[in-house]
Amino acid sequence: MAEQNDTQGSSQQLQLVTFRLGKEEFGVEILKVHEIIRMMQITQVPKAPDFVYGVINLRGKVIPIVSLRKRFGLDKGEEQDQNLRIIVVELSQVVVGFIVDSVSEVLKISRDIVEPPPPVVAGIESDYITGVAKLEDRLVILLDLEHLLSGQEKSQLSQQAAVGQGHIRPGPAGPGTKPGGAQNERRGIT
Repeated sequence: MAEQNDTQGSSQQLQLVTFRLGKEEFGVEILKVHEIIRMMQITQVPKAPDFVYGVINLRGKVIPIVSLRKRFGLDKGEEQDQNLRIIVVELSQVVVGFIVDSVSEVLKISRDIVEPPPPVVAGIESDYITGVAKLEDRLVILLDLEHLLSGQEKSQLSQQAAVGQGHIRPGPAGPGTKPGGAQNERRGIT
């Protein structure tokens, strides 16, 4: 019986990875996150959607990289910031990296403190916002990254990764990187 209560208790909990874009804090369910990596050199791919920075080579796998700032229509922000991270997730069988300003923490919260998105932001263009968590000292906007991109955009990302699998040529460095830097050499990226 105690096990059943523990199961019910854990189903009432959310475990999130929280990150920042500008002054705002966002959260995604930790089970959706494959890994979080430091910014590395990004190879640009011609004719990619404007919110796609390009692709990276992560341990032999080509992964498209999306700027959440651009996707959300936010200003450029600090592109040279040492805190920039890439959150790697899988969306509809496509592995994608999302650039964020910084990763804050892993947070465990009760579902009771999560409210639905306000009607002002709820709509067809924002169905990726699943709720707002009310913490003592701040609000965290909860995202469903699966709904962040349309089916067509996910297909485009899959194509970008396939294009990159052929021959990755060095492109301009992504935000916060230096071409040919020691970090890139250690990762085998040229």
